[in-house]
Amino acid sequence: MKPVQTPPDIFDRALVALRRERAASRVEQVAPILDAAAAAVLDRLDDTTRRFTRALDLGGRGAVAPALRARGIPFVVSMDLAPGMAARAGGMPVAGDEEWLPFAPGSFDLIVASLSLHWVNDLPGALIQMRQALAPDGLFLASLPGLGTLQELREALGAAESETRGGISPRVSPFPELRDLAGLLQRAGFALPVADHARLPLAYRTPMGLIRDLRAAGESNAVRARDRRVPPRDLFPLAFARLPLETELRLMVMTGWAPHESQQKPARPGSATARLADALGTTELKAGDKAG
Repeated sequence: MKPVQTPPDIFDRALVALRRERAASRVEQVAPILDAAAAAVLDRLDDTTRRFTRALDLGGRGAVAPALRARGIPFVVSMDLAPGMAARAGGMPVAGDEEWLPFAPGSFDLIVASLSLHWVNDLPGALIQMRQALAPDGLFLASLPGLGTLQELREALGAAESETRGGISPRVSPFPELRDLAGLLQRAGFALPVADHARLPLAYRTPMGLIRDLRAAGESNAVRARDRRVPPRDLFPLAFARLPLETELRLMVMTGWAPHESQQKPARPGSATARLADALGTTELKAGDKAG
């Protein structure tokens, strides 16, 4: 019997909820970025002829639900850790936690999580719950900031803190790598898992513009291991002096389907009717044979 693994406790979820609630009144400031990120995910709907009628918007902050309704989906529930953020989407808002979905199995035929899952501690467990909340042949779409996002800010703050304090503390959230996401979808039981990426270039007049946008989106640092001391007076001026004004949001996009008998299945081993060597125009060699 294998021991039960406890999910990592990397993020302070209560703090994430608090900051998102505080940001609800000013999130309109970053609406163009949220809209562009949502569009990059929802473009995947154009690749399927499936028609959806019951959708769940997870953490879209007012960017996803209106776009889903504009596509003709009549029933859209918007859920967010922060009630104020959920209410921004209109329709049917729900305050809830992605790690503890309050929905019955098969409640939706489409779930979209745009830029919301990167603050989840138990991402594999959350993905399993989302798959269970989907009806058979339901579609899951999600985007997360990927490795490399805010890298310039991470490096500038790290160098400035090392100079002022002689050490570094986590001030930017860790982000996943693309190669990990398809495997996570497969482990969660999704069929036809795909992970790809998109890039959204961003430019600011001053470094404080980036900081203001992060706060307006409710994206301030919520890593439990963060340094809670008052930062040195010179920390941010030193960091901003190193910070370029152009950066990019590296979106990692996940696509997966709730299993259904109508979906494509991988061929059984040994069921091929043609030899790969014939297709390539080469000579097949047995194990141990020498080439040439």
